[in-house]
Amino acid sequence: MECTVRWLGQDAGMSFIAETGSGHSTMMDGAPEAGGRNLAPRPMEMLLAGTGGCTAFDVVMILKKGRHQVSACDVTLSAERAETDPKVFTRIHFHYRVKGKNLKREIVERAIGLSKEKYCSASIMMAQTAAITHDLEIIDEA
Repeated sequence: MECTVRWLGQDAGMSFIAETGSGHSTMMDGAPEAGGRNLAPRPMEMLLAGTGGCTAFDVVMILKKGRHQVSACDVTLSAERAETDPKVFTRIHFHYRVKGKNLKREIVERAIGLSKEKYCSASIMMAQTAAITHDLEIIDEA
């Protein structure tokens, strides 16, 4: 896996573009108090978003492979960071909202557990510095 991150230069403040090995680009920017212009997510927000995407991907894939009728999966992450440098994540709470037809709580909890313990590289790395918690909301489609 590869990625190139390039500063957009003096006139751009603290804006960067990341170009991934899969051929995609995304912007990042800093907070105004750090010289940024608030034009894009912060790098740490990107880490948090990537972690949410990783676990949501796992949960949907596991449920689909089990032939469960899942139609939506949202993960809201709330994180706290250390007050001193390096300001690593110290707590991350994952709130899963999974929507589908006849989804059983224990099946969805199993999918979340497999993501947390085996498949989601991002959350497993984050757990090295952060206490990870989660809760679950299931929305039944009639």
